[in-house]
Amino acid sequence: MPQTARETVARFIPAAATLADRGDLADFYAEDAVVEIVFRPPGVPARTEGREVLRARFAASTAVLAFDRVGSVVIHQTDDPEVVVAEYDLHGHVVATGKEFVFGYVMVVRVRDGLIVHSRDYGNPLAAKEALG
Repeated sequence: MPQTARETVARFIPAAATLADRGDLADFYAEDAVVEIVFRPPGVPARTEGREVLRARFAASTAVLAFDRVGSVVIHQTDDPEVVVAEYDLHGHVVATGKEFVFGYVMVVRVRDGLIVHSRDYGNPLAAKEALG
């Protein structure tokens, strides 16, 4: 039986910090998923379409950022059973320098049949810029 939106996102968030291969995060997404990043650092696309494109993007990020744990997780159910709003922090370090960071995120996520079909992600690009120098 497919998972609810809340259950899917509750599994997705800790996986961001615990998966050995971050590319495997793409398995949480539908084949034709769309991810929009509203506030993004330079070089990060505003819109990404497709699970395999996401897989490559997630996998490539492991050379730059290592995530150690998540914190402050709150998942809000909306009136639409397919949509939740997730708030959380990713704690980690920059691979090249070891500099520690905490990135705060808010995601508006639509889940269908246990897979993320659309996500609108809000992060703090200033925190990323500070971490990366």
